[in-house]
Amino acid sequence: MGNRWNGCNIFDSWGIAVMHLSLVFFISMILSSCASVSGEAPADLVIGVVDPQRILVETTKGQRLTDDLNAFMKDRQTLVDLEQRELRELEDALRAQMTVLSESAKKIKEEQFRQKMGVYQQKVADLNREVQEKQQELQNEFRRNVRDVVSQIATNQNLGLVVEHGPNSGTLFHQESWDISAEVIQALNLESEKAGTP
Repeated sequence: MGNRWNGCNIFDSWGIAVMHLSLVFFISMILSSCASVSGEAPADLVIGVVDPQRILVETTKGQRLTDDLNAFMKDRQTLVDLEQRELRELEDALRAQMTVLSESAKKIKEEQFRQKMGVYQQKVADLNREVQEKQQELQNEFRRNVRDVVSQIATNQNLGLVVEHGPNSGTLFHQESWDISAEVIQALNLESEKAGTP
């Protein structure tokens, strides 16, 4: 009993020593990280923020992207509407003939309708995929343009970091004076004017 008690004391002492060393190590890590944060470079970090939605709406390139995407979607919607109309006409004709068709003829017509419906659903899926790909392509091109302009402005203003803000961003707060959206919009519109973009 006495040996077991002494063993526990030794174990407890060892555990306390390990915990003490861990605590010292943890505190030293915190202090060293605080020292690096309070060092010269991070203190000089200047942050800028941009509002992508505002840039999209207020630039010629953003408006063109929206117009191009809308036109592309409208063309695809026209094709879908045409297919839908044909299916409805076929369905109406099938219903009208149901009372006069034999069972075998009904089955053939119903199978034809099912096949046409399957083709229609596949076409809708393909068109939706085309729209998504086009949207991605246009957005990527626009983001590249914005990124290039933001990089140039950040370099000119000696900004160390530029983040997005807006409804879908992770930025919860920023100083209004950090917002460089107006400069980005002006630079993008100037590029469009020089390029003669309508």
